[in-house]
Amino acid sequence: MYSQEVGKLDVNTIMNFEWLDESQRNSLDDESRIFIRLLLNGTIEKCDEIDAMISKHLTNWNIERLNKVDLALLRISVYPLLYQKDIAPSIIIDEAVDISKKFGSDDSYKFVNGVLDNIRKDIAQNSEM
Repeated sequence: MYSQEVGKLDVNTIMNFEWLDESQRNSLDDESRIFIRLLLNGTIEKCDEIDAMISKHLTNWNIERLNKVDLALLRISVYPLLYQKDIAPSIIIDEAVDISKKFGSDDSYKFVNGVLDNIRKDIAQNSEM
């Protein structure tokens, strides 16, 4: 998602894993490739809806001002929160926080955690209705 936003890579390049180096591409098993393609394709397909959900949960921010790493991470995390009910929300959020600690700015993980947790609560509340 970050590569598409910043690098302006086309969907085919992303889906063919051309953004990975050869050793990384070769280390992906079929199950991982299928999961990654599902996640990327779903996120791209539902990007407007995902962005609306993210925007709804931003306080004193707008989506255009977000750090591109944080935005990509939020997008790729909101998709499974909304559509992949077989994955526990806590796992999705924990993975996003771990990634943001590695690739985001110093406090990104706090921001990502807060936004995703609020989205999780919103989804849970709406599914109870």
